[in-house]
Amino acid sequence: MDGQRMPVRVDGRLDEPLSRWLWLVKWLLLIPHYIVLFFLGIAFAVLTVVAFFAILVTGRYPRAIFEFNLGVLRWAWRVAFYGYGALATDRYPPFTLKDVPDHPARLDIDYPEELSRGLVLVKWWLLAIPHYVVVALFMGGGLGGDDGNWNAPGLVGVLVLIAAVALLFTTRYLPGVFAFVMGMHRWVLRVAGYAFLMTDRYPPFRLDMGGAEPEPQPGPVRAP
Repeated sequence: MDGQRMPVRVDGRLDEPLSRWLWLVKWLLLIPHYIVLFFLGIAFAVLTVVAFFAILVTGRYPRAIFEFNLGVLRWAWRVAFYGYGALATDRYPPFTLKDVPDHPARLDIDYPEELSRGLVLVKWWLLAIPHYVVVALFMGGGLGGDDGNWNAPGLVGVLVLIAAVALLFTTRYLPGVFAFVMGMHRWVLRVAGYAFLMTDRYPPFRLDMGGAEPEPQPGPVRAP
């Protein structure tokens, strides 16, 4: 970890004890959230395009759009943490764009006072390509099967399934699995913040595992 604070910070607290059976029906319980997130996702995409042109012209991300888009990412992260992105809490996600300080899943992104006008043209597709490959490995992707419509499961899905089976038989969430899942989500959300133009700081190729966002470590002191 370098000595600078990350502009995108992701936290997740394993909220034990967890129900042995609840994960079997969370897909049903989350249907209202999936519906809301569908429409929020449309608004997010449109407003990101608006922000793109605003940055290109002014070098600034409109503050109101930034707060809305950050709220959508927070909402999606809470749903993933409750649902099949982590299964790490049984606390039902709130229907809000705002930060919920006592919620086990939190996301924050520093508002950038100024962004590069030139970088906005290439960072979301060209510069982010290496990260997209890693994100596809984590979250799943690609085609398979005879109809070409099957999406290969990602590492997150496989590990969460292992955690669910362990939870079913032991009532315990495997701590090593949780730390790894959090590290992958942290990587993905840092890339999202960069690709959606919310920061100019390139995401590190680093798996910062564990529930809490790592604190920056001071660098070596130079001799005068």
